Amino acid sequence: MTWKVEVDEHTCIGSGMCASLMPELFELDGPVAHPLADTVAPDETALDAADSCPAMAITITDGAEVVGPRP
Repeated sequence: MTWKVEVDEHTCIGSGMCASLMPELFELDGPVAHPLADTVAPDETALDAADSCPAMAITITDGAEVVGPRP
C-alpha cells in the first residue's frame, strides 16, 4: 500500500515545515514546496508534515480517502 502526496502550489506559502520534518519527501523549490516522490509508504512523519503545514497545502490520500492532514 502507498499513499499519494500532493502539494497545492497555489496554496503553499513556502514555510518549510514539511521539508524540515521530512527532507527525504519534501523540498523547497523557490517560494513553494514540492514532494520528491508522488507516493510514499504509509508513514506517521508524512502525516505530521501534512498536519504542520500552516497553509494546509499538503494532501495525502490512500486511494480515494484523504488521510492527511488529519482533522
